[in-house]
Amino acid sequence: MEVVLKRDYEGLGKAMDVVTVKNGYARNFLIPREIAVPATEGNKKKVAETKRIAEIREEKKIIEVRELAKKIEQVPCTIPVKVGEGDKIFGSVSAQEISDFLKKEGFDVDKRNVDLDEPIKQLGVYNIKINLYRQVSAKLKVWVVKEEK
Repeated sequence: MEVVLKRDYEGLGKAMDVVTVKNGYARNFLIPREIAVPATEGNKKKVAETKRIAEIREEKKIIEVRELAKKIEQVPCTIPVKVGEGDKIFGSVSAQEISDFLKKEGFDVDKRNVDLDEPIKQLGVYNIKINLYRQVSAKLKVWVVKEEK
């Protein structure tokens, strides 16, 4: 029997997938628990329309995020830090500090989206990857400089 999944279900598929299962499994488990509905022509058409609308929304979202990435890449990021003898940094520059800088510039970027392998512990220029959405990311150039007294 063919059914349309109403939500993701491990072992069967994702929401809006049309899957073939045994009749008893569909009638006694999937349909009563509202995990799936029978795959009638009407339900298949609804699924196709819903998927088409979701794809259009996804494309729009990706276009918006790519434009945001271009804007982020053009922002000059300078982070002043306290240094000791030999230009040794006190502490380090973390993903949180980069996220805070971007928030001050008007970009809502969570610290978990800042891709730092390890905290920055030296003065210099770094290219940091900012994960924005699925496969869309931005390269932010970060200058870590001495704090002026």
